[in-house]
Amino acid sequence: MIEDIKILESKILSDNWYVLRKITYEFSKKDGSKITQSREAYDRGNGATILLYNKEQSTVILTSQFRLPTYVNGNETGMLIEACAGLLDKDNAEECIKRETEEETGYKITEVRKIFEAYMSPGSVTEILYFFIAEYSKEMKITEGGGVEQEEENIEVLEMDFEKSLQMVESGEIKDGKTIMLLQYIKLHNIL
Repeated sequence: MIEDIKILESKILSDNWYVLRKITYEFSKKDGSKITQSREAYDRGNGATILLYNKEQSTVILTSQFRLPTYVNGNETGMLIEACAGLLDKDNAEECIKRETEEETGYKITEVRKIFEAYMSPGSVTEILYFFIAEYSKEMKITEGGGVEQEEENIEVLEMDFEKSLQMVESGEIKDGKTIMLLQYIKLHNIL
């Protein structure tokens, strides 16, 4: 256990897309000795994610879009199947996810249920992600979705059988952590 954490220096290494800092800090160990360490922390803000599900059809709404970091790390196409998500910006998590759902999937939802929150990569990224689920129906589809044009998101909306989505996790076709967590939540709680 560590105690008495003190930030000694915070230096911005990059402020291009988000903020990357090198932080030097000091803490006391249980035996009273002091340790100084430096680590980098990437601050991209906090986010929210949602899994839309339809009980009657036993389907879920997912998206597919290009993710450069996955491409750089060996994903041949760079395309990733994932749950709808977005950064909070100045919104609270619930308002953010309602907005992102409409922009990305074309579904206008009014009721969402927060199920938990989690740090997704706490060794290097400051982001906490708020997880939601919501029921959808065909009547809620008001646009094609696809993301905000000026942001060049180029999102494909996928409606798929829930069991097929679970099989895609097992086969490695779905590799996105937040999406896997949401699908497992739906399965564990017998929602579909």
